[in-house]
Amino acid sequence: MKRIICVCLAALTLLLGGCATVIRSDVTAFNEWPADLPNKSYVFEHTAAQSNDLEYRNYENLVRAELQRLGFVAADNAAPQLKVALDYGIAARDVHVVEPVVADPMWYGPYGPYGWGHPGFYSPFYDPFWYTPQVVGQREYNYQLFQRRLNVAITRAGNGQKLYDVTVTSEGKTNSLPAVMPYMVRSAFTDFPGKSGVPHQVELKVEEQK
Repeated sequence: MKRIICVCLAALTLLLGGCATVIRSDVTAFNEWPADLPNKSYVFEHTAAQSNDLEYRNYENLVRAELQRLGFVAADNAAPQLKVALDYGIAARDVHVVEPVVADPMWYGPYGPYGWGHPGFYSPFYDPFWYTPQVVGQREYNYQLFQRRLNVAITRAGNGQKLYDVTVTSEGKTNSLPAVMPYMVRSAFTDFPGKSGVPHQVELKVEEQK
């Protein structure tokens, strides 16, 4: 018995060790990306308020890093061929949960299956022929879920033709948009430009802070 318990504990440790927190994002991208686009120079298109917004500039830098990875070049003095715009937000919704509370028929308390030490007392939770958990009540609790949203659009600078328009949504209990935005930005450019209008889900492991 001791050996079995040790084996079970070891298996549980491996199982828990293999679990990792992930950010799941639903991604839908529409694109008319040209087969050949030799000049990928770009600038960010933003409002005056956005240019003075430190949070926005942080997310802009995240997008810039992904664009650089894909071979785009930030236009300094030269006329850019592309414009990049991004929009984001977060909204909360209340969740109310009602779930049953069950009694384990295999647990009889410190006084055995016949109740609390009284001779002849029959516990309502004990039946030698019944092995299904019995519902004895309900538990209710409330919590909030947060839907995080990101949109990135790439257009031609000359005529405003939209080439890439991606929307990323992610729902979870984390209400910190800066904490999840790096993963949402990476999700926005996974398999770029991808199949137009085909929704898919991207899962990224949360990296430990050092």
